Amino acid sequence: MPVKEWSENIIVGELQDDPAFSEDTNLLEEMLETRPGCHCVLDLSEVRFLNSSNIAKLLKIRKLVQSTPPGKLKLCGIATSVWGVFLVTGLDKIFEFCDNVTMGLTSVQIEGGELG
Repeated sequence: MPVKEWSENIIVGELQDDPAFSEDTNLLEEMLETRPGCHCVLDLSEVRFLNSSNIAKLLKIRKLVQSTPPGKLKLCGIATSVWGVFLVTGLDKIFEFCDNVTMGLTSVQIEGGELG
């Protein structure tokens, strides 16, 4: 399953290019709406193209996650072609990025005070 509960407070999504991207982000939105304050780590390592609809979905997920503290969203494994989209649109300044899912999970646990 590309979207799964990693723990009680963390959801991990492994996104693909469309049409799976849209389907997975729809499922993710439904999960986040029922779990306020949940962290979300998204693996985009298999995504090679982002269109405006995909960007809108990511922005909606960001809003859902951050609407209830301490929710954090981390985008991981960004391909060079996708990173260019974030840079050109200025979205590199509003999203938080990690090299891989392991680093993303560690980051939300440390920032969320779930370790130690």
